[in-house]
Amino acid sequence: MLETTIKTFQELTTQELYDVLQLRSEVFVVEQDCVYQDIDGKDQKSLHVLGYKNKTLVAYTRLFKPGDYFKEASIGRVVVKHSERQHQYGYDIMNASIEAIKNHYQVTTIKISAQTYLKRFYNNLEFHEIGEEYLEDGIPHIGMIKR
Repeated sequence: MLETTIKTFQELTTQELYDVLQLRSEVFVVEQDCVYQDIDGKDQKSLHVLGYKNKTLVAYTRLFKPGDYFKEASIGRVVVKHSERQHQYGYDIMNASIEAIKNHYQVTTIKISAQTYLKRFYNNLEFHEIGEEYLEDGIPHIGMIKR
């Protein structure tokens, strides 16, 4: 099980921010071979969920309150270090994120923009597809919602 912590942007230490940006770049830019602007000006209004194994950041998400990204609350930048995926940390970080949205924003409806190949993973967390598949930064995505 991951050890998770939740922080605002202002609460992140310089080292924590560096680790987050390094993990996001490692997976979204290098592993997925996708050139895109990860540092998008939205981290400042997000809640950050950091997942640690032995004091090393191995999983992460960022959360938005309703109206900041979608009309509904949202979870984005869901990432697990490649070498740690066999431990099911994706479920740990997502469950911590869903709980954080309930606790911090007092809502249960969550909308995400999911990479299409992860539909089953999100279905297992009670997210359901809405709308048509679309390309985001050259990668197939689908809107999903959890009520």
